[in-house]
Amino acid sequence: MSIPMEFYLVVSTIMFFTGVYGFITRHNMLAILMSLELILNAVNVNFVVFNRFLFPGQMEGMFFSIFSIGVAAAETAVAIAIIINVFRNMKKIDTSEVKNMKY
Repeated sequence: MSIPMEFYLVVSTIMFFTGVYGFITRHNMLAILMSLELILNAVNVNFVVFNRFLFPGQMEGMFFSIFSIGVAAAETAVAIAIIINVFRNMKKIDTSEVKNMKY
């Protein structure tokens, strides 16, 4: 018995909009980064689901998903390095405090 595509899309939509809500409403840089990762994971779920249901014998959606995970890992490493640097300089990782940083 197979799970219908709509169930996967509902879960992906909930993940995506939860990430968008967290990205817009949070002020902590780590919470914003986690929300961004939630958005990217929702996109990965869509890649895999559409690949499975539209092209069951092919692997393009899986490859796009793996590539997206690699890009997200690199983005997370750079973002955490920036957050650590901001914390060292300002002792806070609140986005309202970052506005006051000098160039």
